[in-house]
Amino acid sequence: IKPYTQKVNKDLDSVLAFSPKNYTKKEGRFNTAIGNFMADVVLKESQPIFKNRTGLNIDMVLLNYGGIRSTIPEGPITTRTAYEVMPFENEVIIATLKGEQIFELIDYLVKSKKPHPISGLKIELDANRYVNKASINNKEIDLNTSYNVATSDYLYRGGDRMDFFSKHEKSYPLDYKIRNVLIDYFKKIDTLDFETDDRFVMLSR
Repeated sequence: IKPYTQKVNKDLDSVLAFSPKNYTKKEGRFNTAIGNFMADVVLKESQPIFKNRTGLNIDMVLLNYGGIRSTIPEGPITTRTAYEVMPFENEVIIATLKGEQIFELIDYLVKSKKPHPISGLKIELDANRYVNKASINNKEIDLNTSYNVATSDYLYRGGDRMDFFSKHEKSYPLDYKIRNVLIDYFKKIDTLDFETDDRFVMLSR
C-alpha cells in the first residue's frame, strides 16, 4: 500500500501551473475571480467537445457558488488543487433552454444574492436590484431563441433549486468531470490570471 500511496501523492502534488495570488469565492459581491475562472474554463474546455459532437456552440455557463469548495492559494497549482476546489464527481452537461427559461435563470441569480459562476451571460442591475440589461454573447436575449447552457449534472437535476433546468428542450452529457476540466486547463497554462469583471454588476445609486 505504501508505494501506491507514495505514487498517488506524487501525482497529486505534481506542479501544473502557478497562481500569483489567493483566489477565494468570498472576494466579490456579484462575481468572483475564482467563479469567473471556473465558468470560463468550463466554456473553453467543453466547447470543442460539444462542437465536435453536435456542430453546435455553448452559449453560456452556469455553475453554483456552493460547488467551489476551496481557495486556490498563491503559489504552485497542482492536481491536488483541482481536487480541493472540486472534490465532487460532477460532470458537464449541456441543457438547451428557451429564452423564457433564461429569464427564469436570471431571476434566480438576482434573488439568490450569491455570486454563482457564469460565463457568456451578462447582467446589469439598477440601484434597486431590478434587471436593467441582460445579454448572452453581447446580444439581447430572445424569448423564442434556444440557448445551450453548460452546467453540472447536479444543477441539471434541480440542485440548489435551479428548477428551470427541468424545462430543457434537449440535453447533452459530455462525460467530462468538472475537476478534469480544471486539470486539463491547468496543464495548458503557465500562470493563472482571472479577475472580477462586469459580467454581473449593479449600478450605484
